[in-house]
Amino acid sequence: MAFQNYSLFVLSIIMISFGHVENRLNLLQLQNDIDKLKADFNSSHSDVADGGPIFTERLKSWTERNEKEIILSQIISMYLEMLESTDRSKDHVRNITEELYTLKKSLSDGSKKMEDLKDLTKLRMSDLKVQRKAVNELFSVLQKLGDTTSSHKRKRSQFQRLCKC
Repeated sequence: MAFQNYSLFVLSIIMISFGHVENRLNLLQLQNDIDKLKADFNSSHSDVADGGPIFTERLKSWTERNEKEIILSQIISMYLEMLESTDRSKDHVRNITEELYTLKKSLSDGSKKMEDLKDLTKLRMSDLKVQRKAVNELFSVLQKLGDTTSSHKRKRSQFQRLCKC
């Protein structure tokens, strides 16, 4: 039973996190559409529970808003890819697809970041030219890392001074 609500749960998190829920009716309509999609995919089949959730567990470790945009944009892309092969003449499929496209547009920065991460995994670090370029950029990368960590430490120390815990 709990596994049947993943799609709605993920979409609810996305919509609420990024302010796309204008009213309760929209979410209720989306739930109705997702229920129809579940029937299309026979998602009450016993194998759905095998291996646990595929998206919701991954969302737990992405806590910052910018981080969430990255993972959520990738999850939305995967849903859209899945829906490409479904019967798009059905109203509920069109409604869900439209909502996902709207959400994806609002996460466009996250999509670009995800593409950057994918591109990094494709780099051949055994290639001498890539190694030369990487060594050339090492100091700049370390500087940016230092800026990021010192900014994080500064925020934490400011919070500790303000906090009366």
